Amino acid sequence: MRILHTSDWHLGRAFHRVNMLGAQAGFIGHLVTTVRERGVDAVVVSGDVYDRAVPPLAAVELFDDALHRLADLGVPTVMISGNHDSARRLGVGAGLIGRAGIHLRTEASACGTPVMLSDAFGDVAFYGLPYLEPALVRDQFGVEKAGHETVLAAAMDRVRADLATRPPGTRSVVLAHAFVTGGEASDSERDITVGGVAAVPAGVFDGVDYAALGHLHGSQTITERVRYSGSPLPYSFSEAGHRKSMWLVDLGADGSIEAERVDCPVPRPLARIRGPLEELLADPGLTRHEEAWVEATLTDPVRPGEPMARLTERFPHTLSLVFDPERAPEDPDVSYARRLAGRSDQQIAEDFVAHVRGAGPDAREQAVLQDAFDAVRADEAVREVAR
Repeated sequence: MRILHTSDWHLGRAFHRVNMLGAQAGFIGHLVTTVRERGVDAVVVSGDVYDRAVPPLAAVELFDDALHRLADLGVPTVMISGNHDSARRLGVGAGLIGRAGIHLRTEASACGTPVMLSDAFGDVAFYGLPYLEPALVRDQFGVEKAGHETVLAAAMDRVRADLATRPPGTRSVVLAHAFVTGGEASDSERDITVGGVAAVPAGVFDGVDYAALGHLHGSQTITERVRYSGSPLPYSFSEAGHRKSMWLVDLGADGSIEAERVDCPVPRPLARIRGPLEELLADPGLTRHEEAWVEATLTDPVRPGEPMARLTERFPHTLSLVFDPERAPEDPDVSYARRLAGRSDQQIAEDFVAHVRGAGPDAREQAVLQDAFDAVRADEAVREVAR
């Protein structure tokens, strides 16, 4: 069975101030063409179809167009909701849409109920594990500790239990939206940390033939059977080095995997340039970036006059301007943002405690802070689901 694995469309999202809807429509067209021309038997979309719980109308219309075009091909599609999606909204009409071969899996309770497809060698069970917010599904899965690993492990227990009831030789594919250990994050993914821990081990997916992952925006191979497709388009300059693609996975009769990357169309390359303004404007080595979307980091010790206007004369698609004067870290003029770069909310809070009272928090106080951050994040998730 030939499977096309994609995820993290983020329909409705902009790239800085650039509307990406046209590029997203171009990707949908590329997806449909790939399905048709490469003999794809099933499409899997591993979450974050939309960029937010209540997407703009234009994004909903594009999703509707994608569903119709995929249904017209007669190729089954399995989709799950991600942490950016509203599971309830995305799942509206799932039963009816399923009759057209588009299978939406947005309910945690259905983790152990597969979409059954078949090829010349027998059945393939597709299990959809939507993003599982630990605070919301903990009781449903009967786990004592609300953490990503515990709830995902409980969901996979249901998958393996169902698979054990299937005829011998039944192959299996799991769709999941999670941060798996070994994956490389970028700046454009929403933080899903619980208890200071975001990642789950790849071993959680043991027992299935292929795990089609979503959430991280870079295409990655965690193991031969556990892969991220990544987002089809860039959504932050931290993705400048990404090769945007989908996985074309051939699932053999014996459950063996052969995977090929299929490149996605690039609306415009990304470039991150750094240095004093005058050097950036004069450097002949930067000519190749003149038509790219540019993030320019200026290292001038004093902020130059009209930097964006001058940059856009040479780099007309400059979208981001960062000031990072080259000063010693102990210099009192080093920016607050620079001092906080790379530090988590927990670390910043602990630094504040140490600054105010002269000593950092002890282990009990660290736990209290972490519980507070988890509670706020869980409350935000509950509010988003309820919208």
